[in-house]
Amino acid sequence: MRKQVSKVFYISLVVSILFVIWGVLPDDVAQNWNLENVTSKIQGFLVQKFGWFYLLSATAFLIFAIFLVASKYGNIVLGKDTDKPEYSYMSWFAMLFSAGMGIGLVFWGAAEPISHFHNPPEPGLQDGAAARIALRYSFFHWGLHPWAVYSVLALALAYFQFRKDSPGLVSSILEPIFGDKMNGGWGTLVNFIAVFATIFGVATSLGLGAQQISGGIGFLFEDITKGFSLQLIIIIVVTVLFLISAMSGLDRGIKMLSNTNIVLAILLMFFVLFAGPSNFIMDLFTTTLGSYLQNLPSMSFRMTPFDENSTWVQDWTIFYWAWWIAWAPFVGTFIARVSRGRTVREFVLGVLLVPTIFGALWFSVFGGSAISLEFHQGLDIMSIISDQGNEVALFTVLSEYPISIITSTLAILLISTFFITSADSATFVLGMQTTNGNLDPSKKVKFTWGIVQSAAAAVLLWQGGLGALQTASIIAAFPFTFILLLIIYSLIKEFKEEAKIYPLQRRKRGPQPQQTK
Repeated sequence: MRKQVSKVFYISLVVSILFVIWGVLPDDVAQNWNLENVTSKIQGFLVQKFGWFYLLSATAFLIFAIFLVASKYGNIVLGKDTDKPEYSYMSWFAMLFSAGMGIGLVFWGAAEPISHFHNPPEPGLQDGAAARIALRYSFFHWGLHPWAVYSVLALALAYFQFRKDSPGLVSSILEPIFGDKMNGGWGTLVNFIAVFATIFGVATSLGLGAQQISGGIGFLFEDITKGFSLQLIIIIVVTVLFLISAMSGLDRGIKMLSNTNIVLAILLMFFVLFAGPSNFIMDLFTTTLGSYLQNLPSMSFRMTPFDENSTWVQDWTIFYWAWWIAWAPFVGTFIARVSRGRTVREFVLGVLLVPTIFGALWFSVFGGSAISLEFHQGLDIMSIISDQGNEVALFTVLSEYPISIITSTLAILLISTFFITSADSATFVLGMQTTNGNLDPSKKVKFTWGIVQSAAAAVLLWQGGLGALQTASIIAAFPFTFILLLIIYSLIKEFKEEAKIYPLQRRKRGPQPQQTK
């Protein structure tokens, strides 16, 4: 393993262990310097002083992605001109979606719209208007902007790795700007920031996944205590499963599980769609999609400078933008790895549109059902969430429809498979980023990162420090935002150079053999 790993591996491993130790220090030892207190203050400062920066940056990434679709650079192949895609569209969409949204979409599908319905971004709205804006902002937070963030890094990694034969490292993308400096200490720092954000971002999601599985089991079986003991058992079982999957390789483990995820998600979504208020859901989906597209520019730049007491934008939008940027190294690296052979235009359109439309339909079905249960039937879902946590929102909705035991079990299975694919993908990405961009990191390296992620999630769940870990990951998003902006400049610089050598508007892709995977 020593011959494969880089300095980033050892630095990241040590820092991960130190952060977990810091996170579990008792208050009487750490006093005011405990992890949660320190990270909360730093995050509060960044959100308060630089919220506008996160907002403008996320919108810039979306504008850049749209520009690439319309530009002559859209014809560039992410690989050699004769390369073909490694995966079918179905498998490709399944893998990028499972890595990019997975657990979060299931966790927040019903909970976020209900939260916005009761606490809308614009106070004083009547029920109907509050319901419409609640779903619109759910579309907004999980739609084009996060996938634009992912696409910028994923596109750059795929381009430099497969077309320019550079190592699959974030630092390699910046070599056209900084040259050999990226091969030294500065490059190590850039790659460390990417790995840091990935480790703690994924560990947080694993903890949330364990909480929701535990909440679902406790909701179904009231005699089972949904405490840390149950969550620990869940983490151990899922860790064993995702390590088995990680050892089996990309083509078998992650691909098979990602396809399973999509099938389970579609089955559950269509059941709720047809068992629930179908016309209401589809009407809500249609009108909200139009409203989302119509209001996208104003939402993209929305701040509240004249209402200093309002923290809604900071608590939701700015938090999400920082969270997606923190997740970009993980999701971007993984998407890049499975996107070889696609053109820039095909890549950007696929990454932006397919997950956005699926996510919008998902929120319409589950969020719309939750709102309908409150709006038309008087069920107080918000009180249940306040009492038992956001993790039970989905199961509360499912309990109001037929065969709820079966659908809730299916939901737990879906969360579990998303849990496995997220952790599985993360072990691959961390292995790749800490072995100088090796496309096939060793099993020992993947095993190490798998254990680190699960241990971090388990220990911090035990101490209640999961929120502090999430905040620490988001803090890493601040410097990484500058890195992403530099990546845009580096990409444009390279695209212009390539256009001088070979007129892109005349480019024709070579014959594409039939896909076999």
